[in-house]
Amino acid sequence: MTKATEVTGDLSPGVIPRSPIAKTRLFFKLHWHRGAPGQATPDWVLNFCYSMWLAAFAFKLVGSSWDMSWHFMWLRDDLAPPHLINTVGTVIIMVLVAIHSYTGMGADRRSLRLMQIGLVVFLIAAPLDVINHRVNGLDLTAWSPSHMMLYIGTGIMQAGVITGWLKYAKPGRTRTGVLIGLWAFFLENTFFPNGQQEYGILGLRAWERGMPEAEPELLNFAANQIGHPVDRVAVEYFTMPIDDWVYPLWGIGVMALIFALARYTTGFRWAGTTVAAAYLAYRLVMWPLLLGMGFPISVVPFYLLAVGLAVDLAFRIGRGHPLLTAGAGTLLVTAFGYGMLWVQSQFRPWILGDAHTESAPPVAYWTAAVCLVGVGALWAAAGPGTRAVNALLEKRRGRTGLPVA
Repeated sequence: MTKATEVTGDLSPGVIPRSPIAKTRLFFKLHWHRGAPGQATPDWVLNFCYSMWLAAFAFKLVGSSWDMSWHFMWLRDDLAPPHLINTVGTVIIMVLVAIHSYTGMGADRRSLRLMQIGLVVFLIAAPLDVINHRVNGLDLTAWSPSHMMLYIGTGIMQAGVITGWLKYAKPGRTRTGVLIGLWAFFLENTFFPNGQQEYGILGLRAWERGMPEAEPELLNFAANQIGHPVDRVAVEYFTMPIDDWVYPLWGIGVMALIFALARYTTGFRWAGTTVAAAYLAYRLVMWPLLLGMGFPISVVPFYLLAVGLAVDLAFRIGRGHPLLTAGAGTLLVTAFGYGMLWVQSQFRPWILGDAHTESAPPVAYWTAAVCLVGVGALWAAAGPGTRAVNALLEKRRGRTGLPVA
């Protein structure tokens, strides 16, 4: 029995240590040997591995959130604490990808490739971003090419982790709970560029009040980039460089599609609402922490809860009919999302009167028509698109005689 246990790693719950360090030692003792992707993985190894993925994404989440606030206050960012926190998450991810790649455990071929590609894209983007800062100065927008590569790399990694967990986790509350957490991280990473407007509008209003959040060196740097004195034009260039149509389309249209994917993959009837609530809960925790440390704060996108609810209701209305679900979804998402975003924007005049602040960034409401058409088309195409991809993979498997997964 002892020898069989050492070979398979199938341990009784009482034998599995609680300490992450002890679990790591036990894993390397029993399972550190080369294997192809898709190796049989004991439950305790699978759960431990994916709990470490959640921990890695949590480090990156905290680091990136603080980093966004940091760059609305300070010009200097070499060895900044937010970068160091983010780096801890990246190092954990590198170790996890190495383990998956070497042992073949906890990931099939498809999920492993996504993890590897995402990590490579991120590791290429990180030095490119540093070089960009050295050559061109501080990048004043979250939407720059080097920043987008960082988000894309992280998103591809997260897609791989979601795919792997879907493949190997046993149905139940743990499977659903971890999926909800992974989708919340995926949502945050995708939504992150919208923070430019959410921090930016409060930064602009603070300058207009005569209480700028940014240090003089940063304001001077931003003004010099456009050959302008430090005035409202220069501050607006620094804080609000993105057109007003971007924020609602990204925050409502794109996030609705992520909520729909979360609802579809988890099968949990309130998955969209729960993912939105989890993300908003995090933002509501970070808000007072940043404020207490004296860093700039942002408006909080409460309207996301309405978008998540709209997606969940669409699945209930559609009841398994893809086109009906997509049609109901695009109507509800547009109505709930833009309606709640408008209501949120009125909090300032309704509650704070003429106070020189805002409760939402500026919004181009004509984008509701674009959202209505775009979300409906993409949502309706998701089913046929998925079937076409699966058919292509099956054809490839039949041609090569090798498993595609």
